[in-house]
Amino acid sequence: MSCSATAIAVIPARGGSKSIPRKNLADLGGRPLIAWAIRAGLDCPDVQRVIVSTDDPEIADAAREHGAEVPFLRPAELAQDDTPDAPVFVHLLQWLEENEGFRPDALVNLRCTTPLKRPEHVSAVLKLLFESGCDSVRTVDRIQGKHHPYWMFKQDEQGYAATFVDGIDLKRFHRRQLLPPAWSINALVDAMTASAVLGPKPPYGERMRLLETDPLYSIDIDAPKDLLVCRALLEALHELV
Repeated sequence: MSCSATAIAVIPARGGSKSIPRKNLADLGGRPLIAWAIRAGLDCPDVQRVIVSTDDPEIADAAREHGAEVPFLRPAELAQDDTPDAPVFVHLLQWLEENEGFRPDALVNLRCTTPLKRPEHVSAVLKLLFESGCDSVRTVDRIQGKHHPYWMFKQDEQGYAATFVDGIDLKRFHRRQLLPPAWSINALVDAMTASAVLGPKPPYGERMRLLETDPLYSIDIDAPKDLLVCRALLEALHELV
């Protein structure tokens, strides 16, 4: 990573959550979920600042307690169930420029819902972003066997099974070793240039690269059962996380 490049971590953390009430403050290993994302950013030497974007005063207090900056409360219209990431990132960049005269070279999205991310993941994503000259980098899991899109099905208009990817000859791909490489976004870490966020195709731009990570770290807290699994994993693999 270029020593002159500036990268800040942004942690989107709105107050509303349907699946797990107050999810971003849920306890995991004795600290709130948001604290794990904050720690990954603070412990990464390639990140200059860790900023939480939230509409919720209680989340803001917890974020500050664990070392993050919360320079503003996000407007309510940018904290709805269907609010995508792009306007949240744009709002942050505009606020920084208008209030501090500062624009970083890159943003790193550290979602609260993937709490097992490590500082090394953040550094690796930023290294690829700056060294490759792409617009964005997203971490991914390699898709194996029965989860591969070539082995998936959908129903046609008559209710009969059809290959999910049109035109696939299953006889050609009857063994998993014959399947072409495929990956799925795992929401562990995303990084994007400020230019991409503010450009015509926000937030990832046109040239996105993928960084494969160990699925051990990419458990995503979406439902109460995920939180239980993550707690068990933390206890069993404490020396790794």
